[in-house]
Parts: sequence; C-alpha cells; structure tokens
Amino acid sequence: MGACPLWGEESMGNGKKAKGAVRRQYGVMPFVLEEVEGEGVLTAHAGLTAVVEAARGMGLPAAVGREVSVKERSRGYTEWEFVESLVALIAAGGEHVDDLGTLSADGGVSVLLGHGIPSPAAAKKFLYAFHAEPEETGTEPWLFPSDGSWESVPLAGLGRVNDHVVRQAQASRPERVATLDHDGTIIESTKRVAATTYAGTRGYQPSVVLWAEQDQIVAEELRDGNVPAGSGVLRVVQRAFAALPQSVKRVNYRADSASYQHEVLNWLREEDEGTGRPRAIFAISADMSPQLKERVRAVSAWHPDPEDTCRSWGEVDFVPSGPSGKKGRKPDRYLAVRLTPRQRELFADGSEVKYFAVVTNDFERDGLALLQWHREKAGTIEHTHDILKNELAGGVLPCERFGANAAWWRLNVLTYNLLSVLRRVALPPELERARPKRLRFLIFAKAGKLIRHARSLLVRVVGRFAGALVRLSDIRRLLWQQTPVWQTGG
Repeated sequence: MGACPLWGEESMGNGKKAKGAVRRQYGVMPFVLEEVEGEGVLTAHAGLTAVVEAARGMGLPAAVGREVSVKERSRGYTEWEFVESLVALIAAGGEHVDDLGTLSADGGVSVLLGHGIPSPAAAKKFLYAFHAEPEETGTEPWLFPSDGSWESVPLAGLGRVNDHVVRQAQASRPERVATLDHDGTIIESTKRVAATTYAGTRGYQPSVVLWAEQDQIVAEELRDGNVPAGSGVLRVVQRAFAALPQSVKRVNYRADSASYQHEVLNWLREEDEGTGRPRAIFAISADMSPQLKERVRAVSAWHPDPEDTCRSWGEVDFVPSGPSGKKGRKPDRYLAVRLTPRQRELFADGSEVKYFAVVTNDFERDGLALLQWHREKAGTIEHTHDILKNELAGGVLPCERFGANAAWWRLNVLTYNLLSVLRRVALPPELERARPKRLRFLIFAKAGKLIRHARSLLVRVVGRFAGALVRLSDIRRLLWQQTPVWQTGG
C-alpha cells in the first residue's frame, strides 16, 4: 500500500482569507487548518464557568479576602484572583504553575473570570508568600514546628477557606453522620530537598482526612517524606473534628495503624457529657505487637469470611498495657484477621499465615460487618489520594520551598472539594461520582464564543454537555436554586 498523499491546495471555501490568518495546507486530513488571531473572542474552556459559579456562589471571594493576606501592596491581582486563577487551572487539567501561560493564551477565560490570568512568575511569587524562614522574618512563623511538619499563618488561613467550603457542602445537602477516613500518601519527587520516605523513595508524605458521606476533605497536612506517619496524628484528627458543622450528630473514625496511639484512642473515647456517647465510634488497624500477636494466635474460634475463603476472623481477648485516659473504662474490642493463602510460599517472610488486628469501641456490630466496614476506607480515602495526585495537580509540587508546596497542595484540596459540591448539587446522578478527567471531557473543555452586546456578555456554546445529560445553563440554575443559603454568603 502506498504512502498517503498530502492533501493539496487551499481549494476549500470561497478562497477568502481572514485578516491575520495563517493557513496550513500540508497534512493527510481533508481540510485546511487556519490559525486566526484577534478575530472575535473564543474559548476552549467555556465549561469552567461551572467551577467559577460554584466557587463564587459559595462566597469564596469574601472568605479568601477575610482569611488570606499575603500581598504587601494593594495593586495588582488580589488574593482571590490568584486563588481563582489557580483553581481554574487545576480544574482545567493544568499541572504546573507555568501552565497559566497556556490558560492566559485562551483569551476567553480571562473574559469569563472578569480579570486577567496572572503570569507564572506572579503566581509563583504568590505561592512563595506562604513560606517564611525564621531568619527572614526574625520571628517563628510556624504554628507547630516540633514534629517536622509546619504551617505558616497564611497557610492556616487558606485552610479556613476550605473549612468554609465544607460548611457550604453541608448546607447544600445535609448529612447527620460523618465518617472520617484518615490516611497518608506519598508524593514522589526528585527535588534536591525532598527527603527519603519509608518506602525508600524521595518525596513528601501528606496526611489527609476525608468526610466520606460528603466526599469532602476536612483536614490535611503536607509533610516532608521522612516525617513518621504517626507524627502529629492527634492534631490532624482534632482539626478534622473542628471542621465538621454543628449539624453533624454522630462521628465515625476509620484509620490505619498510624492512628494506633493511646492519646488518639483516649481522645476519641471521651464521652459527651450530654449524651454519654463517645466522641466517635472508631475502627483502627492495630500494631501487631508481640503481646497482641500472642493473644491472636491463642484465638480458638475462627469464623470464615464468605467473600474470601483465604480469610477468617475472630474476637481477641486483649488489653494493652499502655495508659488509659480514665480508670474503670471498658477495654476496647480487638478483632483479628487471619490470612491463609492457597500458595503459602508467596509470603515474603516464608510464613504460612498472616495476622492483622483492628481495635474498636463498637461492641454492638457483628465482627465481620465491622471489619468489612473498616476496609471500606480503601474505597474512599485511597480514591481521594489518587485523584489529588493523578487527576488534579497535587502530585506535581512547584518548587523547593515547603510553604509554597503546601499552599499548592491545599489549593488542590480546595479544588477537589469544589468539584465534589458541583457534582452532588448540580449534576445528574450519572455524574455524581465522575472523576475530574471525565468532567473535563464532558463539561469543562467546551468551546464557546463570547459576544458583548448591549453592555452584557453572551457566552454562546453549541449543544448539550455530556450528551443529553445536562446543559451549562442547567448547572448554573441548580447551583442557584438548590442552595439558596449561598445567596447570602452562608
């Protein structure tokens, strides 16, 4: 078969050429490509207005203006304009601050936002303002530097903006129960300052707490890669609880063994004076200490797991020797899991059986049901880690300044929560669990033409989004009608 010939001359149409147009006639496809500059205002991101509509409707401009103050001068872009531009960039699929140049080249985006897109250099300077060294300021800029993960005052303000989004998510679709799933993840990095993680790779190790029912991140911290996973856990847990709206009536907590600490367990066990119930019902993976392993091996009644013939479970008679927050309190309940694979030689250490344990203060639920409930966090928090790192821009940190990287990570968390509210409030059920990549394909990357007429701006788009599922006008209407609390800023 011969080579496909180049498709010939500029013979299509009436032969007229737009002013300033450059035609490319070489290729194998049957059309002439004409690159036009300055003819009308077009955008490839008309659907980003849904993200902007949600952010502004929730009162984020005022929240950022109130909580984030990093600019030394009043001229130039405001803090909100920086935040909005970076959130729009992340939602659109940009991974690097330098991608702002590409977003700015789409002249329609700045028209839609009502302000220009900051240059990459200006945006980096904005992120740098979240980082401060003691020798630069003469003061201690950190809120908690003792365990290797610190937070500047401006960064804490950005965290309070995210708390605002969490409250608005609850106002739009209330939930009485909050199941908090807590886990860390690794962001691999080749930066010179990146520390070695427990996995042997270099990078960072953020800690994240997700409110599963609302799909909202309620607390997070970016940490150096060498910071132990168990460091500062109680602080992160307390921040997550503080971010929950008062309308939440019951809290559950699920986590891995990094949370298996007496100070964490004691705090979660504390009883409410009014109800007599513990602060939270928890299920936490327990460290397999020699003492616990001995008691697990002594279990005589193992119950099969109907979903996995290699797995069985049992109740463990075990009371740890660590300090208890209150004498006379009922000991926690320990459940053990025994894995006996068909090919036992696959275990790296040569053992034939593996044991795991979970500690809980839930004495009412069936043991198997409780273990299955504990495992469900793998489908929530690990899913969130994957989205933050691989579908948003959390996996590509911008520089070597820790505070700037932490601000970038927090902006990705803010974007995650905004998209979650957008899906739950304004999109049909078919898209309620859609990942950002799918939202870009179906909604955000929608071509539009911007027309100014009679002192108003018209955004002209063609057809429906996502087939016959939803129109952009429907998204705007639902954001407005279903959450009237946003009209007053909540």
